[in-house]
Amino acid sequence: MQKLFAAVAAGLALAATSGAAHAQISDDVVKIGVLTDMSSLYADATGKGSLAAVEMAVADYGAKVAGKPVQVVAADHQNKPDVGVNIARNWYDNEKVDAIFDVPTSSVALPVSALTREKNRIHINSGGGSSDITGTACSPNTVHWTYDTYALSNVAGKAMVKRGEDTWFFVTADYAFGMALERDAANVVKESGGKVLGDVRHPLNSSDFSSFLLQAQASKAKVVALANAGGDTTNALKQASEFGLTQGGQKMIALLQEITDTHSLGIKSTQGLIVTDAFYWDMNEETRAFSKRFNEKVGHMPTMIQAGLYSATMHYLKAIDAIKTDAAPKVMEQMRATPVNDFFAKNGKIRIDGRMVHDMYLFEVKKPEESKGEWDLYKLIATVPGDEAFRPLDKGGCPLVTH
Repeated sequence: MQKLFAAVAAGLALAATSGAAHAQISDDVVKIGVLTDMSSLYADATGKGSLAAVEMAVADYGAKVAGKPVQVVAADHQNKPDVGVNIARNWYDNEKVDAIFDVPTSSVALPVSALTREKNRIHINSGGGSSDITGTACSPNTVHWTYDTYALSNVAGKAMVKRGEDTWFFVTADYAFGMALERDAANVVKESGGKVLGDVRHPLNSSDFSSFLLQAQASKAKVVALANAGGDTTNALKQASEFGLTQGGQKMIALLQEITDTHSLGIKSTQGLIVTDAFYWDMNEETRAFSKRFNEKVGHMPTMIQAGLYSATMHYLKAIDAIKTDAAPKVMEQMRATPVNDFFAKNGKIRIDGRMVHDMYLFEVKKPEESKGEWDLYKLIATVPGDEAFRPLDKGGCPLVTH
């Protein structure tokens, strides 16, 4: 039975008010659905932390927008496209959900984005990674907020090939996200003058990576790139350490590595690992203040996906407040017209293809002796401006882009 988690924001008991401005909010409530992975390999990076981030934003906004209450519901899509789409359809058709947030796992995110367009609601994706969400599958109803496979590959690939790490072997999760990540990274490596020596695909949620890592080791590639995420990444890194890949001179890169993954593996076994991220808790006073509150509520520092969701929720609510309606086309137009300036992004902008463009960061995991505390894990190598990190607007194949 599908796990359902619901959290209703405070302030639902609201006296009826009259006025044309308030009449624009459908059903007298703005309802946000957080569709996420509560129980499997992405639960730490998304899951209950994603729900908490949205709830924090709603509470900080005052639990009301344009005079109407904001309600948050959540569900576990179990990383299954059919389960995710069925939940989304029920939310749109029967539960009157206005916007669906998060949706990790690209094989779920892509059909949910398509359904959102069909139902003329709003989808703000933070957890899914495939760059196709703003490419060939772009939608006027979807915003891709936090990261994508192109930016992850572009930031890390260029930097590493430039340093002479120019032969690559990919260990790739065999579904939409993994294949998009490998495709985008392989293109960057080749365009930067490097070579791809091979690749191997593994099933989602694998426990045994030995045969895949042995092939990577045998390739003699300078870089073994993990085009996977969550539990798959942590399992692969643990076993790579056991097989002695880094001791043998190969460099491991996790193309998507969340702070929670690094923390659970431990700094000793991940030191020197290169990580691309959209957010790190210890960047400045603003990031530290939000992250401290989040940590107190959830029990760990926020991942980029969770921090992105707080930012996205605030932007969505501000757009509704500005125009006094939750009608999807008008809200989307207002969100695109408004720059994003908060602890997550400075001068962020939402393009016509749905991509929210903001700076990305390249980090290296600290050595144990460099770390001053439990979550003091990364040192900044490079800040890459959004226009350089994300795919150029005219290169993604989005039909909404007119030249």
